[in-house]
Amino acid sequence: MIRVLVADDQALLRGSLRLLVDAEPGLVAVGEAADGTEAVRLTAETRPDVVLMDVRMPGLDGIGATRLICAPPQTASDGGPRVLILTMFDLDEYVYGALRAGASGFLLKDAPPAELLAAIRVVAAGEALIAPAVTRRLIAEFARRPGPARRDSAGLDAVTDRERDVLELVARGLTNTEIARRLFVGLSTVKTHVSHLLTKFGARDRAQLVIVAYETGLVTPGIADPDRRVPDAGPRPPGRAVS
Repeated sequence: MIRVLVADDQALLRGSLRLLVDAEPGLVAVGEAADGTEAVRLTAETRPDVVLMDVRMPGLDGIGATRLICAPPQTASDGGPRVLILTMFDLDEYVYGALRAGASGFLLKDAPPAELLAAIRVVAAGEALIAPAVTRRLIAEFARRPGPARRDSAGLDAVTDRERDVLELVARGLTNTEIARRLFVGLSTVKTHVSHLLTKFGARDRAQLVIVAYETGLVTPGIADPDRRVPDAGPRPPGRAVS
């Protein structure tokens, strides 16, 4: 059973989301929060698997609450809560702030109910999900912004050459299956490399690996993949998880 906490300052929407979650087999709503401070408190009390987090809330907003919920020592291995950001806006600054804060997914509030429920399952499984309207362009945008949080490329010294290859392809949005095809290795091998990367960087999920790849300079925004060993399969379907 996937435990879900709903955080939104609009009571009607908050209640509707809770009813939607409770009506879905395998999901259960464990609480509602009207602002970021309450979301942080209830997360500690109810220990949800996924927090549906609104961005714009009074007092502590959704980005600030996400930062506190996802703060170390939470890692991908300790079963900490995942945050799925919900917003009416697909502006760059929200994606930037959400990913920096540790969110595992970003979805617009006008998404169909089935898409939201699927997103909860994707995020609960430790994968990253970006809304249909939020493209790879927006993921790359946060890396262009200056700031003290950029990482030293020396952090890549701990990874093997093959792990670098996998990390680069994760950052470019390829799935495990696509990475296996690109590198001519088995799917289980790719999964092992991803697991090692999560451990080495103390990352919660693949969304955090994308940040690592950009901040260390392994992937440069706007530069096409220079090593296309197999033909691209074309545009990815909207709303597909980065798995």
